[in-house]
Amino acid sequence: MKPLLFIVILLIFIFGCSSTKEKDKVPPGELNIKSMLESAPTGAKFINDSSFIWGAGLVKSASDQKYHMFYSRWPHKFGWSAWVTHSEIAHAVSDSPFGPFKFVDVALPARGAEFWDGMVTHNPNVHYFNGKYYLYYMGNRGDGIPSNSGESLNWTHRNNQRIGVAVADDPNGPWKRFDEPVIDVTKDSTAHDALMTSNPSVTQMADGRYLAVYKAVGKKKPMPFGGPVVHLTAIADSPTGPFVKQNKPIFTSEGVMFPAEDPYVWYQDNCLYTIIKDQQGYFANAGRSLVLFYSLDGTDWKLANHPLVSTLVLKWKDGTEQELEALERPQLYMENGKPVALLCAGKEPFGNSFNVQIPMKEKTLETSIDN
Repeated sequence: MKPLLFIVILLIFIFGCSSTKEKDKVPPGELNIKSMLESAPTGAKFINDSSFIWGAGLVKSASDQKYHMFYSRWPHKFGWSAWVTHSEIAHAVSDSPFGPFKFVDVALPARGAEFWDGMVTHNPNVHYFNGKYYLYYMGNRGDGIPSNSGESLNWTHRNNQRIGVAVADDPNGPWKRFDEPVIDVTKDSTAHDALMTSNPSVTQMADGRYLAVYKAVGKKKPMPFGGPVVHLTAIADSPTGPFVKQNKPIFTSEGVMFPAEDPYVWYQDNCLYTIIKDQQGYFANAGRSLVLFYSLDGTDWKLANHPLVSTLVLKWKDGTEQELEALERPQLYMENGKPVALLCAGKEPFGNSFNVQIPMKEKTLETSIDN
């Protein structure tokens, strides 16, 4: 082959592949998660007879190639509201992201009321960054007394919520915890997060920095609930911080004190996305549901063009549909930069709770926009 002809062919191949990759990317705000969801296999339901199961993060181990789930659990005997007094982050393993998962150990157990996270760990968000595993979570402490009512909370524990991170070389542990939260409350009593910080989600942005999206509660409304309840962002150069707060509430609805909860943030196709729980249909006009926002910089967020991700109806592969009291704590399991499964926590009406991994099919740009 002549050198000039070889160079021409090589350039066509390089630019052809590049243009194909760009064509496969969904334009900012156009991702349609709802159209990608498939029916969930029954084996993807992770439930327990003696404990409430709630919210999970999933990571594939670089060493054993197994799927490691980190999730919240607390005993039925203490009631539903005991998540705030008795939750612990447990660890289960499977050969597939869709289960079945088998309990292995408690990743972040209680370690004493003298620690900021010494009595409760809850709502995990796990990642693999640069050869290490990072487990973000909410921790708190207090008197350890559950309400047992199923409705009211132990307000001391609730208002002591702070955000932490644990680090490990392997998802089997051991996990190194720290003596201080990674995102603490702001000491200024007028700050948006003056009362508590909770429900962290972290992702790495295109520039290599780390973006945290978290729930925050202020002190401007009557105690002990406080409020308003908002969401804030913070950015760090390292997965362990320090995180610099942006102090700009996001996912807000005018005149609503508590519009949303449970953010999950990720980077895909040159865009940042967040799935969040819409408390009452403020964003997608679908009642309590999961909705999608997007951002180009992590600070300014807009409702996606296909905002509705899911209602409270869960479709199973056996053809049945289950209407739930709650479908919350959305997180994605990603491979090669694309979503593979939507992880959610489900609560049965007047019943138990469970985690589920909902399979996702990859959509072409045309299908994503058309649907």
